[in-house]
Amino acid sequence: MTESQYAAVAPDSADVVIIGAGPAGLVLGNLLLRRGIDCVVLERAGRDGLQKRARAGFLAANTVRILARGGLDGGLRRRGQEHSVCEFRTEEGRFRLDYRHLGRGEPHTVYPQHELVSDLQEQFLDAGGTILFDTEAVSVADADGPTPSVTVRDGDGRPVRWRARYVAACDGRHGAGRRSLPPGAVHRHHRDHGVTWLGLLAEAPPSLDAVGYAIHPSGFAGHMARSAEITRYYLQCERGTRPDAWHEERIWDELALRMRAAEYGPLRRGPFVQRTVVDLESDVLEPLRHGSLFLVGDAAGLISPSAAKGANLAVLEAEILAHALTDALVHGDPEPLDRYSERCLVHIWRAQEFSHWMVRLLHDASDSEGASLFQERLRHSRIASLRTSPTQQDWFAENYVGI
Repeated sequence: MTESQYAAVAPDSADVVIIGAGPAGLVLGNLLLRRGIDCVVLERAGRDGLQKRARAGFLAANTVRILARGGLDGGLRRRGQEHSVCEFRTEEGRFRLDYRHLGRGEPHTVYPQHELVSDLQEQFLDAGGTILFDTEAVSVADADGPTPSVTVRDGDGRPVRWRARYVAACDGRHGAGRRSLPPGAVHRHHRDHGVTWLGLLAEAPPSLDAVGYAIHPSGFAGHMARSAEITRYYLQCERGTRPDAWHEERIWDELALRMRAAEYGPLRRGPFVQRTVVDLESDVLEPLRHGSLFLVGDAAGLISPSAAKGANLAVLEAEILAHALTDALVHGDPEPLDRYSERCLVHIWRAQEFSHWMVRLLHDASDSEGASLFQERLRHSRIASLRTSPTQQDWFAENYVGI
């Protein structure tokens, strides 16, 4: 069946309407479909565009286990690569942590998110699932009643209403799920970390066999391999910087300076095929449910990219919700749905705490002069502890890979 045929499926109703065909929505959809639960996925992007959207690629060990339990790990088993080394470069020199041999002894699996999304789409569609591409969810209505509904605009801009027993908002912080929450339904905890990154995707082989974290007086720089030909870089910049504000030569020169390429070896250069500006922010909504509407992934909470937790939290939350919906719809037991928010928030806040620790480790303070100097001395102490203390290294490894 072609993409246009998928978009032409006559809308009606489903037990579960899932908004968003990212990792959260597709893991949830696949797990529900395997349990015989009627569900549909609504996605505002086209199929090709969604599969080419370059995002994070570090999968935690528990994420790999979740995908394996659901039979969703075929692609990453064939093409994913285990990774377990990170390198810190500072004014005091560089040091490495092989976290496969620290903490719980677990590695990451490097597998680009757009490849994972492509795998999950294919499995869902091959199993008979329905994804309506080019279909934007506008609002969720009557979530506190017995028959919630999702109003969408199809590819031609026509409004269509889907009715459901439950709605899973996997459509991010600006999606219809969050927008449809009535005032006072949830409490939003928010933190602006005061840091901005220029995110870069380079057509260049990795320059390190490790994730690189460079701490420099000019600002942070990061190196993360995506494949043998593609490397992700991050470069701290001033708030308000446009993605195209710096020309390529300046970016490469600044990356080389901050990563101390003169001391540790040159960077392999290539054209930048993607640029984004990321203001490091975090937020968490409590609770993650309003009536029959459940928040998953970035809709539930935004986490800074400093510790690569976002997609991993999304997959974990999707599995928790899939089990809870199965208990409610198949076994008539609503109690796990009542505990969904509580269970997820335990993991979310732990990930937020470590992410906040990483932000403070990698960046200088931006408070008043006296406070900044104090915070900077604390940062140097954190780095020294991470360099020398086996106990601190074990704690780092457990939280760096854990979720």
